[in-house]
Amino acid sequence: MNQIVKNIIRFVVLVFIQVAILNNIQISGFLNPYMYILFILLLPFETPNWLLLVLSFFLGLSVDVFSNTLGMHASASVFMAYLRPYILNYLSVRDGYEQGTTPSILHYGFGWFFKYCLILVIAHHSFLFFIEVFSFSNLSETITRIILSTLFTLSLLITSQFLLFKK
Repeated sequence: MNQIVKNIIRFVVLVFIQVAILNNIQISGFLNPYMYILFILLLPFETPNWLLLVLSFFLGLSVDVFSNTLGMHASASVFMAYLRPYILNYLSVRDGYEQGTTPSILHYGFGWFFKYCLILVIAHHSFLFFIEVFSFSNLSETITRIILSTLFTLSLLITSQFLLFKK
């Protein structure tokens, strides 16, 4: 299947899962899974930065429209997309990334994918939750939300990789 078609389907499916299922999961206000960011994480390495930012904006905006969150997800997604090339450069493998591959457990292993996701998910969640509260008054509560939501989101992202990309 064409890479563009795969990414369009991934975009629609992840937004649907986020809006229809995951937005309704909130355990004591601390666990908020955000699986839609998997779309940004799995875009091909060759994706131009401008396109990465535009796609991330529309991804976040799609979630915002259905979640009534006034651009918070759009801004957090763009922030994450902005950091992605720097994180990929920081984590680059010795021989560079193979042409035509995507960041995944299948291509680069569990350890690499876990570090890649961890850094970007923490960045996304930190940006999102600090915009949401827009103050540092409840810093410990916000940090707790960031940590717990990051762990929950990471577990969903890793599980999806093992389910979708079996060898």
